[in-house]
This record gives sequence, C-alpha cells and structure tokens, in this order.
Amino acid sequence: MTGQPLLKVQGVETYYGNIRALAGIDVEVHRGEIVSLIGANGAGKSTLMMTICGSPQARNGAVIFEGRDITRMPTHEIARLRIAQSPEGRRIFPRMTVMENLQMGAGLDNLKYFNEDVEKVFAMFPRLKERQTQRGGTLSGGEQQMLSIGRALMARPKLLLLDEPSLGLAPLIVKGIFEAIKKLNKEEGLTVFLVEQNAFAALRLSDRAYVMVNGKVTMSGSGAELLANPEVRAAYLEGGRH
Repeated sequence: MTGQPLLKVQGVETYYGNIRALAGIDVEVHRGEIVSLIGANGAGKSTLMMTICGSPQARNGAVIFEGRDITRMPTHEIARLRIAQSPEGRRIFPRMTVMENLQMGAGLDNLKYFNEDVEKVFAMFPRLKERQTQRGGTLSGGEQQMLSIGRALMARPKLLLLDEPSLGLAPLIVKGIFEAIKKLNKEEGLTVFLVEQNAFAALRLSDRAYVMVNGKVTMSGSGAELLANPEVRAAYLEGGRH
C-alpha cells in the first residue's frame, strides 16, 4: 500500500520478566483499513495490542502512530491520541450503569459531542439503549461486548483496537457485532485493528491480515488470500466456520 501507515509496529520485542512474548513484530495498519491478527491461544496477539497501548512497553523496536514514535509514551497519553481499545474479556465497569460506562469512554475534549456520540452508539447497539440505566455487571456477555465496543467508540478513535470481540458469544451475537464493525468502517471510515480467534469471520471482514505464531508474524496477505491459503485453512479454519 502507498502512503504513510496510520500505525506501524517495527521490530517490536516485548518481555514479561525474562520471557520474550513478542519476537520482532512488524505490522502496518493504513487509514480506513480493517486489519486482523489471527493465531492460536498464547501466540502473543493480546500482548501486541497492549504493547501498542503502552502497557507493557516494548523493550526493543518502535510503535509509530501518525508518524510519531509512541513506544515510550504512557498509556493515558496514547489514549489522548485517539487510540481506543475494547480489551479481551470486555473489562467494563460492572457496578456502573451502561450510560456511566459510556461516559467513562468519552474523552474530556469530546464532551461537546457526547449526546451525538451516545446516540450513534445506541443506533448501532439498540440493546444498550434499552438497558442504559442497568448496571454493566447484570448484562449478558453479548451486551457487555457491545458496551465495551461502545465505550471505546465514545473516544472518537482514529484507530480502534478490538481484542477478541467474539470470545464466548453465541454465533448470532457474533454476526451482529461483526456487521457493526463493518458498518463503522464503511460509513465512518473507522480504522480497525482486530485480534480474533474466529479466523473465518475475521478474514472475511478484513482488508488485510497477519498470522502470528509464538510471538512472530509468520504470514500476511489480504483477507481473501489467507482464507484461501491451505496452511491457514488447515491450522485455523477447518471446522471453524462460526
């Protein structure tokens, strides 16, 4: 692709103590793309997402966002650059209501858009509108995932990081969430970097994708190329059409 990538991860190595979790990762995400990262459990996918957000920080290599090196930047400053994450396991605030969770996602400099942004989230996930006064912890898994994505969208992100949005959810709910992601990308031009174990759904959705094995990127290509790749099919797709 031409032009400067929105996000460039270059030679990144991340450690937990003496254990190397990421072994020299190179990944690019261009403006307006949906890029997915697939791989088995423990491959390092979530570690890469967290490294982009500065926790943990990369020991070697660089994370570049909009041409700026953010590798050593604290997480709260990275968030101010409008990188928003819907983390693995949702991590909503269970004792807060749906509306309060959405308020927590809104950046202080975006408050003038708050009502407009809430309405957009409710239009995308009508279930959240019905449950706006309900505590997050009382929602179903699918509703909590919608809330996690909605909370991230309240930051008006330039880059949305989605970590395992389909994990543990019923196929029908997964379908709805992936359709919402696609709609955001097509209608709002939102750039999405997606970590997902449901490789079939992720590759169908994505412009481009990377395969990660044991902390290394072993393959990359368009979503369609990887869907058709025999190695990818054997490792991640056989019987996996959720």
